[in-house]
Amino acid sequence: MTTGEIVNGRSDTPDAAGAKAPAIKVTPGRAWGMTGLVIFLYVVNYADKAVLGIIAQPLARELGMTSSQIGLVGSLFFATFTIGGFLAGPLEKKLTLRWALLALGLVWSVVMLPLLVTATFVVLIVSRMLLGFAEGPSSALMHTAAYSWHPPTKRGLPGAFLAGSASVAKIALAPVLTFITVEYGWRMALVSLSLLGVVWMVSWVIGFKEGPFTAKAAKGADAASAHTEPSVPWSKILLSRTFLSCAVMIIVVYALTTVVLTWLPSYFEVGLGYSALQAGSMFALPSIVGLFLMISSGTVTDRLSGRGYTSRVVRIIVPAVGVLICGAILIFLPSIGTPALAVAVVSIGYGFGAIAFPLINAAISELCPPQQTAGTMGVFLALMAIGGLVAPYATGVIVDNADTPAAGYATSFQAIGVLGAIAAVLVLVFANPERDRKLIRGEA
Repeated sequence: MTTGEIVNGRSDTPDAAGAKAPAIKVTPGRAWGMTGLVIFLYVVNYADKAVLGIIAQPLARELGMTSSQIGLVGSLFFATFTIGGFLAGPLEKKLTLRWALLALGLVWSVVMLPLLVTATFVVLIVSRMLLGFAEGPSSALMHTAAYSWHPPTKRGLPGAFLAGSASVAKIALAPVLTFITVEYGWRMALVSLSLLGVVWMVSWVIGFKEGPFTAKAAKGADAASAHTEPSVPWSKILLSRTFLSCAVMIIVVYALTTVVLTWLPSYFEVGLGYSALQAGSMFALPSIVGLFLMISSGTVTDRLSGRGYTSRVVRIIVPAVGVLICGAILIFLPSIGTPALAVAVVSIGYGFGAIAFPLINAAISELCPPQQTAGTMGVFLALMAIGGLVAPYATGVIVDNADTPAAGYATSFQAIGVLGAIAAVLVLVFANPERDRKLIRGEA
């Protein structure tokens, strides 16, 4: 089914999961307009995550923090982020996607403001932990909101744009936040993010509607005749080989992402000798590579899917090979002594690893009935955040104990590269969405 075929009444064409879409007018412009509002939210979301990396050094100087303490703050954020991720399913059931995400966005906009009044290490930890808890359910809900406007076979490109929002945040906002931090102080950077959150909330309330590709929307559109695919036991979804192996790989890729978010500007400044303004601006370079590769892979794989290629090919093999390339590149980082080349290696490695996010998320969304998408994605993304529990703090400890900061950062990236390569092999061996979808539904 292509977006735009549902106009009035029920479409007779089933989607990839076998369910007929409900009677809601869908056009490409409307579907992508709604997706754009979700992408805007994702940009704000990742800017909130990335700001710690941007303000880390001035904040450390003011509060007298070590690298290990900065890493601890980063890891504690992802600890509560993981816990919050399990609330995605309950929130989606109790509230509409529109109001659940609005409430979470409001929390993001205000939770860091106490740090402006009382700048202490304890307040920093508490604020970031509350931010992580509120952001935890958001990724699954945002994917569900965007997927509600796209059938399962057409989710690769929307997923790429969602994952690419992290890149947009670093490309468009990181240099601005860096300039604000250098010129006006780290406090104004936090104030700027709060104001951006308010702008999003107004846009969201005015513009967003839930799309037809959810069970809730189907029931609302035609309660008398809506077909809802039966729910399946959660254990069948969460213990499938595709879910488990993809979870292992995405944990490692997310560990790389959290190290980039928490430490990359510090690596460029303290490790490679660039100025604070240069380091903040170059924060965008890995994201530029990642955005290009994610959108390219999303476009190509959606076309391949439309031509009959299996999900294993387009949403398992492609991202796993990307992570293999990422790991192979990062393994050599400690042997590189030229700062510019080190920046290039990190950027290219990160870019190839990043293509896993949209494609693997789309693969996971195929495993479950529509009404279990938010819960499945919530658990998957919460598990993903385990990489963030360990990697930022471990990097800080490595840097504090290394001969030089540059050596410490390079060693951390190298370790992630090795783990990523191993995880990618596991996915290539065990993951198969078509096979596991049939097993989960009892069709095999």
